[in-house]
Amino acid sequence: MGSFEERMQTFRKKREIALKMGGEKSLSYYKQNGWLNARERLDYALDKGTFLEVGIFSHSDQPAMADRSPCDGKICGFGKVDGRPVIAMACDLTVLGASSAGVNGKKVGYCKRMSCERGIPFVFMGEAGGSRMPDTMGSRGMVTQLGNDPTQYQRLREAPWVACMLGPCYGSPTWYTMMSDFRVQRKGAVLAVSSPKVTSLATGESVDPELLGGWRLHAEVTGLADAVAETDEECIRIARKFLSFLPTSNQQLPPTAPVPPGSGDQMGNILSLLPENPRSVYDMRKILRVIVDGGDLFEAKERFARAAVTALARINGQSVGIVANNPIHSGGALDADACEKITSFLVLCDSYNIPIVMFVDTPGFLVGKAGEERKVTGKIINFMNALTLVTVPKLTIIVRKTYGQAFLNMGGGRNSDTIVAWPSAEISFMDPATGVNVVYNLKKEENPEKFAEKMKVMTKDTAPWEAAGIFNLNDVIDPTQTRAWLADMLEYHKNQKTGGIGKHLMHCWPTSY
Repeated sequence: MGSFEERMQTFRKKREIALKMGGEKSLSYYKQNGWLNARERLDYALDKGTFLEVGIFSHSDQPAMADRSPCDGKICGFGKVDGRPVIAMACDLTVLGASSAGVNGKKVGYCKRMSCERGIPFVFMGEAGGSRMPDTMGSRGMVTQLGNDPTQYQRLREAPWVACMLGPCYGSPTWYTMMSDFRVQRKGAVLAVSSPKVTSLATGESVDPELLGGWRLHAEVTGLADAVAETDEECIRIARKFLSFLPTSNQQLPPTAPVPPGSGDQMGNILSLLPENPRSVYDMRKILRVIVDGGDLFEAKERFARAAVTALARINGQSVGIVANNPIHSGGALDADACEKITSFLVLCDSYNIPIVMFVDTPGFLVGKAGEERKVTGKIINFMNALTLVTVPKLTIIVRKTYGQAFLNMGGGRNSDTIVAWPSAEISFMDPATGVNVVYNLKKEENPEKFAEKMKVMTKDTAPWEAAGIFNLNDVIDPTQTRAWLADMLEYHKNQKTGGIGKHLMHCWPTSY
């Protein structure tokens, strides 16, 4: 058995081996490319000196591989982010490509279980080449290495998850990234079901990794990447910032933050950002930045479905989720992707007790063959269903136009707890010019005088006063008072019976669909 000193020597030797990861040659490759290795990523992600590793002595369960697999390619443990507890994992590509296998699967399962049962965020830093072969080959490999936990891919949003894509992500890292609430992709990282090599063998075609799962695909086409970063460090900073807006668990409120000096100082000039011509486009985000604390708008899926803005921000130090139309893109008209983007954001906010504020300026939904092929009708109703299931406060401000079904999707009627408008608001079934064309079969260029006459009929009572008069709008507010109005309303709408904790009716809504 040996003396205590001999045992401690063994302890120190095994620990030293684990800390060397895949060896100096592999680690130097990371350094040459300006990347952080797995342990450096954990150190960067967590508050200094807080990392408490779990499983440092783990290795492959295949005896012949035990000495070649420190930590079995996945490093995990507890730590803190801004003083709050988290559990974190970083895949170590220098050890057998961080490939998924029996032991590191147990470690991933441990992290998931600790996050869900203890109610602490899970920070996942993915980079791996897929399943480990030959370990998982054959019937014995499949039944012993895979499928031993029937809840492995279950998400009930007990606590926030954030994922960083920091290299090739195939197999298990892809699944855990997709299960996360927020996903950040470093340029050069690839997220896909299988590697380009496996994909090429299966399809018989050469596959470019960037086209298969690069940042442009996932940030701009699929919407699976919520944010994009140039470096590992930036990627991790974005992940930390995301967590700063969220509570530690779904049974807590998000932390408050000091209000930066100068917040709201430009409210007096806010109308200068809104064109008087209702057909002129503008960037809604400029208005939002004037309203929120410090002008800080933390967007989710900024490059995807850009006619919609989904962003975390603060009003008087309190986290809020902002859903807005952005007329600078497609006039603010909503398509299938925009509906999907907003729906997923509503689920995020409701799951973690973040009040929702909607800023409305949309002509409605984009119609046409392309939209129908993208299942826009289903996406519109998913959006509507999610909105009705929200149990956190919902406040809606109609900035300019809102027409048709989009009026309801963007919080109109009883779909908000309180709905108000700026004096610039226009509310109707459809755009008046379109209405003239549909009802009178008349185009402006065909008969300008008659068109103008019929436009007067169609634009009658589109101003907010009639709706406010019958209390279907709760009020019309001075745009310069929007920030102050929101600060007051957020306080009054906090549910005192629950302490502001929602019912989380969408806690099992898919993280992507």
